[in-house]
This record gives sequence, structure tokens and C-alpha cells, in this order.
Amino acid sequence: MSGAFPAVEANVARLQAWLRGHLDGFDGELQVERLAGGRSNPGWRLRTAARDCVLRARPGPRELLLPSAHAIEREFRVQQALAGSAVPVPAVHVLCEDESIVGAGFYVMDFVDGEIFRDPALPELPAQGRAARYDAMLAAIAALHQLDVDALGLRDFGRPGRYFARQIDRWTRQYLASRDGDIPAMEKLIAWLPGAAPREDDEPVALVHGDFRIDNLVFARGEPRLRAVLDWELSTLGHPLADFGYHVMTWHIVPGFLAGLGGLDLDALGIPGEQSYVREYERRTGLRAGEHWDFCLAYNLFRLAAILQGVGARARAGMATDPQAARFAAQVPMLAELGWGFALRAGATP
Repeated sequence: MSGAFPAVEANVARLQAWLRGHLDGFDGELQVERLAGGRSNPGWRLRTAARDCVLRARPGPRELLLPSAHAIEREFRVQQALAGSAVPVPAVHVLCEDESIVGAGFYVMDFVDGEIFRDPALPELPAQGRAARYDAMLAAIAALHQLDVDALGLRDFGRPGRYFARQIDRWTRQYLASRDGDIPAMEKLIAWLPGAAPREDDEPVALVHGDFRIDNLVFARGEPRLRAVLDWELSTLGHPLADFGYHVMTWHIVPGFLAGLGGLDLDALGIPGEQSYVREYERRTGLRAGEHWDFCLAYNLFRLAAILQGVGARARAGMATDPQAARFAAQVPMLAELGWGFALRAGATP
């Protein structure tokens, strides 16, 4: 099997033979369609007369990938645990770590039909529809952060305590392993973030998604009911405000190549402003953003910059899952500068 990228279309017969041995409903013609999105772990829709599923794979063999990245086995486990919970997810069926089938490990889950909105400004909807979907989105992340990880069987899904410190170390190492030039604002954040991280003896621990954005949500067609939360690759146990801060970054990113709400007239759009959105999250969860909110935003902008730097590294290695990968990596300096701005607001020395 040639090439590093998963060769799903080129190995349909082999894949179908494997699927028949592990799942019912894969007899007859198998239609395979590459899905949009999935900058990290690509996906394919698999359809037969009896099944409508999604195959989600690593972007290549483990040996060619950054350590700890593309953890499809964690995606599979957390979605299994969340079945029937207050946070809707697709039903998952089978995990395959045999890279000889399509060139990378993968798992199979149900396809969830509905609407996925790529632009957080929701230009397709009237103001009332935007407000209702933002309320549903907020309800979902608040519910996620209140789940009982012991009841879910996920107490060992991550290490409790020192979440920010461990994550800063992880994304610093991943950024340094994939960088291809100096970005001064990233170097400043790498130096400042470890000393600025909150040190709380009673740090809250929750199941965190890691990439909670509107384009990772499936809404029922024509209504604000949430049908599924997708893309759990970065999920772990961690500080809920870190997860919520990543979600709220959208309010600060100016629309362009990256989707954002920065600079838009949110009142006219019917979309809640950042302050009211944060207050409602606090009301629903009992948590307080408090004095560390600017740090949370600086940290999350650094984290996203490190993630996109990794996307660029895969593009340079010929393993990009998105044809726009190089353009995503080009956003790293802008994100780093924005993050450093929040670091200055949080007390960093210029």
C-alpha cells in the first residue's frame, strides 16, 4: 500500500471484507465518500442498503505522526461512555488498529444527519434562529462540564490537577517539534504561560472536549435541537474553564480565513456578546471565570496556534488531510499576536 495518507477509496474491497467480519449490514454495494473538514483525523461516509456510517481515521501510520496526536482510540472510548448522556454523540461501533486495512487505524460510528454551520455568524439564519442555536450550544458545553466522570467510567481518562501546566508543556513540545521558523509572539507565550498558570489546590476537574466549536456540532434540520457533538480527539479530563475559553476564542477572531465573530455587530445578528455568554455559562455551571479569564484566552490562542503549526508540518510532510492545510498554518503568527495581547492584559511584561 503506497503513500502515507489513509487509502480508503483505493481499498474498498479490503475494507468491506473487514467490516463484514465485525459489523452487520455491510453486504452488497458499499459507497464511500470523503467528508469535508477533519483537518486532523479525516472521515469518510460509508453507505450500504442497510448502513449509513462514518469511518474516521488517523491521517497516516502511527510511526509518521507526532506523539500523542490523532488519538482515535480516545475518541472511540469517550463516545462510548457518553452514549445516553446529556451530551449527544454518534453511536460508535468498532475500532480497528490494524493499519494494513486502509493504511491507518480507524473507527466506525453512525452518520448523524442534520445541519453543520461552518460560519459562527450563522448567515443562513434569522436573528431568532441564531440566538436559539447559541443557547443550545451553551447548554451542551455547560452540561458536558457537569457530567460525573466516575459514573461515565472515565476517571482514568486524564490526570487530575495541574491541567494548565501539563497542557502548556504538551503544546510547547508539539509546537517546537513542528515549527519551521521563529514567531516572536509564540516564543514570548512559551516563556510567560508556565509562570502565569493558575495554581489552585482545589482545581475543578471535568470532561473537556478540547475543540468545542459550532462547526463540530450537528443540529436538527430547521430547528435548534442539538443532535450530536463531533470530533472528540482532544478530549480529556481537565479544567472546564480551559475548555470554555477555547470555545469563546471565536468572539475575538476577526472573520477571514479562520471563522470568527471579532468586530461583528452581535446585537444586530442576535448573537450574545462575550460577557453575557460567559455570565450565562457561570450561572448554569456554578463556575467563575474570574481573574484568570485573560490567561485562559491567551493560553487557548497559543494552543490553537500550536495545533495549526502541526497541521502545517503534516502538509510539508505530504500527510495533510485538508488541501487548505498550509493556509491554516499561515494563521499561526496572527493567533500568537492575539494571544500575546491577552497575556499583556493578564499582566505579562511587554
